[in-house]
Amino acid sequence: MKTRKIALLVAVMLFQSMAVLADDFEEGVEAFKRDDFDTAYKKFAPLAKGGKAEAQVILGLMYGEGKGVAQSDKEADKWFRKAAEQGNAIAQNNLGLMYEEGKGVARDDKEAVKWFKKAAEQDNPESQANLGVMYENGRGVAQDVKEAATWYLKAATQYAGMQNDQVAFGWYLKAAEQGNADAQFGLGWMYLRGRGVTQNDREAANWLQKAAEQGQVKAQTVLGSLYVSGKGVIQNGKEAAGWYQKAADHGEAAAQNALGVLYMNGNGVQQDDKTAVEWYQKAAAQGHMDALFNLGWMYAKGRGVAQNGKTAVEWYLKAAEQGNTDAEYSLGWIYANGEGVAQNDKEAVQWYQKASEHGNTHGQERLGWMYAKGRGVDQNDSEAAKWFLKAAEQGDAVAQYSYGLMCAEGKGVNKDESIAVDWYRKAAEQGYAPAQNNLGLMYRDGRGVTRNAKISAEWLQKAAEQDRASRNH
Repeated sequence: MKTRKIALLVAVMLFQSMAVLADDFEEGVEAFKRDDFDTAYKKFAPLAKGGKAEAQVILGLMYGEGKGVAQSDKEADKWFRKAAEQGNAIAQNNLGLMYEEGKGVARDDKEAVKWFKKAAEQDNPESQANLGVMYENGRGVAQDVKEAATWYLKAATQYAGMQNDQVAFGWYLKAAEQGNADAQFGLGWMYLRGRGVTQNDREAANWLQKAAEQGQVKAQTVLGSLYVSGKGVIQNGKEAAGWYQKAADHGEAAAQNALGVLYMNGNGVQQDDKTAVEWYQKAAAQGHMDALFNLGWMYAKGRGVAQNGKTAVEWYLKAAEQGNTDAEYSLGWIYANGEGVAQNDKEAVQWYQKASEHGNTHGQERLGWMYAKGRGVDQNDSEAAKWFLKAAEQGDAVAQYSYGLMCAEGKGVNKDESIAVDWYRKAAEQGYAPAQNNLGLMYRDGRGVTRNAKISAEWLQKAAEQDRASRNH
């Protein structure tokens, strides 16, 4: 019997799953955990004899390993059987192992399968894996690799849910190698996330491709996203669209939304806003959060549909209710500018606040601006600087410029022109013209940086070019 491995697994599961235990059982558990097996036996034995299944399981483990008692497979079998007959899944699995290996009982694969199946049907992952092995090797049952893969997949899913990624990966691999599409998807996902294995986009794409070719719609969707980003595969919008289309046609909301994005941007397909809207609508009808936002955006901009601010707000609200921070920010913008709703700065601030607290950089920048201008809130430079800094640290160029301005003028923060220069530069390097202009002026005047006419001229020239380009658009 796989005693040591199973004993540790069972002990952990028992100790973590028991909600209300008798004092003697608790004391036995604590003694067992500190390897005081003599005390553990004294606590567990009376409880086991009284019919407590959990105590019977641990007593069986102790006899199987000779901990606190003389090692005896027959005694281990006796106690496992008592607990198994009460429906304890761990005992059922261990009894199956006893029959499989002929420990304490005559070796009997059919009996092993019987007990593995009882435990497996209670979602015991160890028994699900053991049952898979029996089907794969035709022991106690007719050989059936598909059935084996099904049980391997169940075990992998259970272990993944228990955050035991390395074990989960191993069983996903076994099932995937038997051709199970769901397992191939799970394996690809683990490679993609680096869960239980070193992160590897190429391996992820390889397994996702196998699953996708068998019609696994989630794999088709994720594979499509890899072709969009070029992760693990050569970037190819047309290939992405093909996989998204397959999944979308089977009703996968994420694929429907993603296909809408491709049509909106003309990536891999001919640009077509109306078709984009149609796919967003299909996904939105299933409550897909990003599709709800995207549909709102199309109405706000009048792309593929007649522009309608009121309808845009309705879709943004649905997305915001699901926690979409872009929708929260967009609602703030709509209320601040009176697009489709009555202009209302206080309402705008409330939505900007929600988006900001959820980490949305645009919301943080706009909230900072509202505090700086005193719109919808009392004017407060310190609050303005706080929100500008949060967005600036996440790379928002407008916020970087605005925080630099606060530092240069000493508004809401201590005046420090050298820090202002640093933030202007960050925004300027992203092509933000006002920051390029101010950085040029700082070099021209020697404020916060050594005066340098050449560098000043370069940044002022960049700002002018950006300004001309924006006017031409």
